[in-house]
Amino acid sequence: MVSVAFAQDKTITGKVTSASDGLPLPGVSVTVKGNTKIGTQTDVNGNFKLSVPSIARTLNFRYIGFKDLEAAVNTVVNVGLEENKKQLSEVVVVGYGTQIKQDLTGSVTQVNAKDLENVPVTSFESALQGKATGVFVESQNGKVGQGIKVRVRGSASVSAGNEPLYVVDGIVIATSNLSSTSASTNPLADINTNDIESIEVLKDASAAAIYGARASNGVVLITTKKGKAGQSKISFSAFGGVSSPTGHREFLNSEDYVKIERRAGDGAAMQDFLSGFYNTLTDAKADYSSFVESRLTRYSAGNTDYQTYKVNTDWESLAFQKSPVIQQYDLNLSGGNDKTTFFISGQYLDQDGIIVANGYKRYSGRINLTHKATDFIDIGLNLNVSNSVNNRVSNDNAFSTPFQIVALSPITPVIDPRSGLLSGSLPGAATNFPVYYNPLLSVDNAFYKTKVYRNIGKIFANVKLSKDLKFTTDFSVDNINQNEENYYGTLTFRNTGVRNGSGYNAGDFLVNLNTNNFLSYAKTIGSKNTIDAVLGTSYQKQTLQSNSTTGEEFPSDSYKKVASAASITAGNSSETSFSFLSYFFRANYKYNNKYLVSFSARYDGSSRFGSGNRYGFFPAGSVGWIMSQEDFLKNNTTLSFLKVRASYGLTGNSEIGNFPSRGLYSGNGSYAGSAGQIPLQIRNPDLRWEETAQLDVGLDFGFIKDRINGTLDYYNKKTTGLLLNVPVPETTGFATYTKNVGKLTNKGFEVAVNSENFVGKFKWSTGLSFANNENKITDLGGQQLGTNDINYGKEGQPIGVFYLPEYAGVDPANGDAIWYKNTKKTDGTLDRTTTNDVNQADRIIAGNPNPKYIFGLNNNFSYNGIDLTVFFQGVSGNKIFNAGGQYMSASASNGFDNQTKDQMAYWDKPGDITNVPEPRLFYANGVGNSTRYLSNGSYVRLKTVTLGYTFPTSVTNKLKLNRLRIYATGQNLATFTKYKGWDPEVNSDYQSTNINQGVDFYSAPQARVISFGLNIGL
Repeated sequence: MVSVAFAQDKTITGKVTSASDGLPLPGVSVTVKGNTKIGTQTDVNGNFKLSVPSIARTLNFRYIGFKDLEAAVNTVVNVGLEENKKQLSEVVVVGYGTQIKQDLTGSVTQVNAKDLENVPVTSFESALQGKATGVFVESQNGKVGQGIKVRVRGSASVSAGNEPLYVVDGIVIATSNLSSTSASTNPLADINTNDIESIEVLKDASAAAIYGARASNGVVLITTKKGKAGQSKISFSAFGGVSSPTGHREFLNSEDYVKIERRAGDGAAMQDFLSGFYNTLTDAKADYSSFVESRLTRYSAGNTDYQTYKVNTDWESLAFQKSPVIQQYDLNLSGGNDKTTFFISGQYLDQDGIIVANGYKRYSGRINLTHKATDFIDIGLNLNVSNSVNNRVSNDNAFSTPFQIVALSPITPVIDPRSGLLSGSLPGAATNFPVYYNPLLSVDNAFYKTKVYRNIGKIFANVKLSKDLKFTTDFSVDNINQNEENYYGTLTFRNTGVRNGSGYNAGDFLVNLNTNNFLSYAKTIGSKNTIDAVLGTSYQKQTLQSNSTTGEEFPSDSYKKVASAASITAGNSSETSFSFLSYFFRANYKYNNKYLVSFSARYDGSSRFGSGNRYGFFPAGSVGWIMSQEDFLKNNTTLSFLKVRASYGLTGNSEIGNFPSRGLYSGNGSYAGSAGQIPLQIRNPDLRWEETAQLDVGLDFGFIKDRINGTLDYYNKKTTGLLLNVPVPETTGFATYTKNVGKLTNKGFEVAVNSENFVGKFKWSTGLSFANNENKITDLGGQQLGTNDINYGKEGQPIGVFYLPEYAGVDPANGDAIWYKNTKKTDGTLDRTTTNDVNQADRIIAGNPNPKYIFGLNNNFSYNGIDLTVFFQGVSGNKIFNAGGQYMSASASNGFDNQTKDQMAYWDKPGDITNVPEPRLFYANGVGNSTRYLSNGSYVRLKTVTLGYTFPTSVTNKLKLNRLRIYATGQNLATFTKYKGWDPEVNSDYQSTNINQGVDFYSAPQARVISFGLNIGL
């Protein structure tokens, strides 16, 4: 007799929830270990039912955003999955909502609080540098409180704004530059970086189109910290440090200065003789020698000490403050219960600039409150208040700015021995000693302060209309009250031209009102379909009132207010405003945790545009496919996540003046005491938005349980309808007319990779960001744009391209500076012969001020409470033009400015081979704008090194603390570059525009900061 036993299946039921909050998890993959063909997914309530062979011993649970779990087979298996904190599962803030990162079909870069906290900078944009892929951040110079350039995937406009839209906790904040000079200040410096929970940069059309007409330059969403229910927490952090310049230039000492100036006199004498101004070379040299010696005597404070080089002043060192200090203190309280949560913070920041008389101080406070008023209504308040004082210095091109001091002669003493006062103080010598105005006179005899009081506040309510439907309403006010005041005393006469002091006072009052009202819908249908949508409306109105007064001739330097001026020489008052009315929609659909579809649109109306084009429609769509959820990849042990996505859509740029479409008149047309008005601008009722169409194709990936993860993106942005001033017949009474005529493109790729190299007791993680952008203007209506004779807007070229004569060096026979002609010959080839007349040399496309590549590399190490962060950042493929070279690197051919040390390699006699022309006093030998002063601007910077130690609980418990950490940070520790200037991160503040980029004109370098700090948690 034979008996046969048959194995029987058994049925297992269970529920899968989140271990953190107990909520059910739908769509969790449940499979038998070793046999993935036997499996199922949890339903909308997290329940599952699975029939398994009797020999099955273990079940695998897998869900994106949570850690994998194994559980023993039993009749009932209930498990709680722990959240996976890795990047792929992060909640990402998007316009009017949030999404899990793995569900995103747009391109969004996220930077978290950990990457921003306790960095010794005055504004959060500096902390973003090199950390947000595809985002280029550049400071104009090393002055604290100055403007910072931010570009998301390149410059999208020639004449309109190129800065991204900034949204703080859902509030579109004001970012208007209210500086009364051409050097911008930074309105974003009013935000405390340590209050920020996360920053999301919306880069492609799919992510940004919900902000419509203001999204072509990208959108930066800033989310501030909030309280959480539970035990209240108190944290205190502080750091202090000292700063120094990242770079120096080497200038001539007294001996070399006297030598090159005398040689310049000889060179000029030879030119005068050859030109027939003198009968003999001896007579010419004698006259020039006498003139040069008289000037050297003057600049030596009226004595002959220069002949023995007794005085050797290092003026550059005097432009820097001695041991400038930075200090910052933060105190935060957070907590709450099931009804109310709160976050309260306060900060004091005081930073001395590295250059004399420059500093920035800020006091700020924040309250974020949320209260559950009923079971279905949440109400809340976000309020930020700040007060800042910016001790500013003059623009880079002013003789009074500290860095212009390098032009002074090394033979000039700091203290004039004739008076015992600072050189340049003597009234009788005020017009001719030293060589130029001494900027040190402004340190104690002038001031320039910008004071800002700012409140950013929002009240909001969330009303739960049903299980799946929520209504949100909010109202916000962003109020800026700014006062600018300066006074230049009697000793600054040589700079101002006013003998008894001049003063200026200006006030700006900006009110930015916003309200948003929208419905949010989210529903899971069955176990495979998920839908969420947003539908709403938004309204914004911003009003700016400004006034200013200038006065001269004060009773004494004790009176510094304009009211004391004997003469009011100028006054101005104005008011301007704009408004937006918008309707927006977004819908996301996910099927089976694999297939993603998204559509968004915004209908924007703006007062800025013509009556015929006041409204614009900006749609975008995207799709995504999570391939790692497919059966052919689901159980791949190497590839843990793979998603492909693509998007296309339209966005707009409305960052123009408030009235470019209107015919404007001015009321200052008075004549003979009678009031009058004059026309200013031709009306264009058809003026419309600049519009950008963008394609993005991306790949998100994770390997080895996401220990290696990242994103790849390719994008192509095409902007049309550029707003340009085009010529019109002057018989109209006008020279130009604002019209939509231009086009440009930006295209490139981005790579972001994060890895956890070691995950044991010793941890090491790496983050890499790399981006390429190629910008090209394709249509300017046949125009060529440019204002500084260096940068241009040209069709077929990047914005701001350097368009210059090509320097060929020095003629060995006579010491002339020479340039390549580059004129086109009859056969179509270029004439590469040289000329000593720069006006006979055609200009060439000489370089691009915009980096081709930007990158950042971050490494984090930790072991037994010790942590180390090493962060490198850099750019490549750009050029820098040293506009100050025509004075400081001119082989003494342009006056008595001190020269950079490399000018001592000048041509001296026939046969000399060099790139430095013969010194010829006032003959400007080779000093015109050309590629002579163009350099490689690429650099790699050791941006941040932080070494910290977190004390163990055995210590903190005794101190009754939750956390105690001490650390040391070095900022801008080393810069590797071929650029010979002070710093390769530069664009002189006085001339910076969309086109004028990459220009260095006596611009202060960035600060190197060494700081020490501590974090305490209670």
